[in-house]
Amino acid sequence: MTRTGTRVARHGDLVAVLLAAGLVVASAVVGRRLLAAGVDIFLGWPPLLAQWLPHVGPGTPAAVVVALAVAAWGPTFAARAPWRPLLWSACGASFAWTLDLALVDGWRRGVVERLTSGEEYLHDVPRVTSVGTMLREFADHILTSQVDPAQTWFWTTHVGGHPPGALLLFVWLDRLGLGGGGPAGIAVMLLGSSACAAVAVTLRALGQEDLARRVLPFSVLFPGAVWVGVSADGLFAAWLAWGVALLAVATALRGPRADLAALGGGLLLGFALHLSYGLVLGGLLPLALLAATRRWRAAVVALAGVVLVVAAFTAAGFWWFEGYAHVRVIYAASIAASRPYSYFVWANLAAVAFALGPAVVAGLRRVPALPRPALLLVLAALAAILLADLSGMSKAEVERIWLPFAVWTVAACGTLPHPRRWLLAQAGLALAVNHLLLTVW
Repeated sequence: MTRTGTRVARHGDLVAVLLAAGLVVASAVVGRRLLAAGVDIFLGWPPLLAQWLPHVGPGTPAAVVVALAVAAWGPTFAARAPWRPLLWSACGASFAWTLDLALVDGWRRGVVERLTSGEEYLHDVPRVTSVGTMLREFADHILTSQVDPAQTWFWTTHVGGHPPGALLLFVWLDRLGLGGGGPAGIAVMLLGSSACAAVAVTLRALGQEDLARRVLPFSVLFPGAVWVGVSADGLFAAWLAWGVALLAVATALRGPRADLAALGGGLLLGFALHLSYGLVLGGLLPLALLAATRRWRAAVVALAGVVLVVAAFTAAGFWWFEGYAHVRVIYAASIAASRPYSYFVWANLAAVAFALGPAVVAGLRRVPALPRPALLLVLAALAAILLADLSGMSKAEVERIWLPFAVWTVAACGTLPHPRRWLLAQAGLALAVNHLLLTVW
């Protein structure tokens, strides 16, 4: 590319970032006006679920050090390191970044209390004395309007708003001795921060190792880490990502090992459907993967794994469609009723921009330059976000809810020149959010 062409491309990147910033400003201004007009959109700092509270904390110095280290040496290390040590290093750096960001709010407020509030999963773990009974009766405790003398309680907000797989994971953690807010929070961050490796494994299995190495530092400094630590949606993102990764590995193998990887991927994807109803849109990712590889045997074996998990939950007494029907009822009667669709259908995009960061925004402008397999994955993630947005079932809080799709858009960063500058921009945004705002999740 000529100097003129390079300069034009850079200007295009800057314009894309400025347009995204303009969308954020517009959503903030309109959101404030709605609040002033008496429309309770339940956001303290539109378009995010947060409060303006400049602060520092014990995680501040370490977060800055991690950000500078990854920006300075990450691209070179990712290009030269052996593959397996690179993945382990990326997971470690991603966990350190996520944990340090959480610790900006302090250990108790930033980690322990995030999963133990009256709306969170750990609140209902003591109610589960029998997994079989919980699954069999789960749907009976979703609708708050159906409480009768024989049924005097219902699931808390997040438990009832999701399939039982999410609660089941926290019950298992509790049985393993990781039931408190601190241990469960660390476990969630450990799994959530591994999504960076899952995306890299997927790209490498698709024959794009160079791209995977270029993308990995951006996955490590993902601004969405602000909400990965600690929210269950970060765990959901990694769970879905590893399901896709195993399926990608299956398409690159032959024989029994391919079938085993495909079955494992299918089992993870099937369980993902029972972590969050919204993850049904995550099915676009394996579909994009199969469209790129055309490995239909892997598709059939993976589908068998999905069916096995769905059949197991159904046999245990939970029918996915019944639970979803109940959730639509309670969602319509929740705070979503006062959140206007006409605002959130575009303000949601401003909110998720905080999780994506300026590098992803600029990279998406260059997305046609990606190799076809990576391009299809990024387009699938964007399609999932768009469908979730248009559905009206995601009004606000999408900076965490859409993490399972957002982690895949980072692949677009592999097209960016001067990666260190963009990495600093990503880290700067995350540090600004966590030090200027008090996020709920």
